[in-house]
This record gives sequence, C-alpha cells and structure tokens, in this order.
Amino acid sequence: MTTLLIRDAGPADLPVLRDVFRRSSLSNEGDRAKLLAHPDILELSDVAVTEGRVLAAVSDGVIVGFATWLPTAGAVELDDLFVDPDRMRLGIGRALVQEVADRAGSRGAHRIEVTANPHARAFYAKVGFVADGYVQTTFGPAIRMHFDLG
Repeated sequence: MTTLLIRDAGPADLPVLRDVFRRSSLSNEGDRAKLLAHPDILELSDVAVTEGRVLAAVSDGVIVGFATWLPTAGAVELDDLFVDPDRMRLGIGRALVQEVADRAGSRGAHRIEVTANPHARAFYAKVGFVADGYVQTTFGPAIRMHFDLG
C-alpha cells in the first residue's frame, strides 16, 4: 500500500462507500447469513455523508475504507468502521480511528465510544478501546467499548 490519505467523504463517494460497506460486512462468515436475511441492513444511508460525518481512507486514488461518527454529550460515537476486505490488516482501520480521535478531540470530546460485534472486539482492544459491558443489538449481544482522549 502506498500513502494513505484520510479525507472527508462527499456525495460523489457514496457508490464506493456503499460497495466497501457491503463487501466488508459480508466478508465475515459469522455475520453473513444474518445480514443476507436482512438486506436492508446492508444499505448505507447518505445521511452521515450529507452531514459531514464520514471520513474516507484513500490509497492510490481509491477509497479503501471509511468511518462514520456521531456527536454525543462529551463524546463521539464511532458508528461505522469498514475496510475493503482486500485491504484489511494494513493499518487502515487504525488510521481511521486515529483520525476520528484527532477530530473528536479538537471538537472538545473526551472519549470515543463504540458498540463492537464479537469479531471486532480484538481490533478495538488492540487500538486502545476498553470494554464497558454488553448491550443487545439486532443480531444479539455486542460489547460497548470506549477510548479516552488526551
């Protein structure tokens, strides 16, 4: 991989973001059957893009991952974090989390929070998130985690 650029995503990026979202989501065998049974979940909304809450990771002019976030009281919720399955384990997810952290801190947030499905827990722990407990989601229990800033 060459240089990775992280930038704000725009409406013109939606087709690629949607493709990365779908392929990344379906790349996990543990989630595939559940997702295919609920195809509406595989549709990435344009709301976060139009609100300026999507960061795109770009390598060689191609979007290879993205993150969406939501502001909350004193924190930022990491809503989505997806990397092209062919580019996983190259530091793209870590770079996106770091950029979300940098931007959240500059906006006065004190932490990033995330609901992690079981197969993503190890990644989030590796990049510094701490487990808070479990919550119920559409697909069963998931772990709530946080990353304190500064």
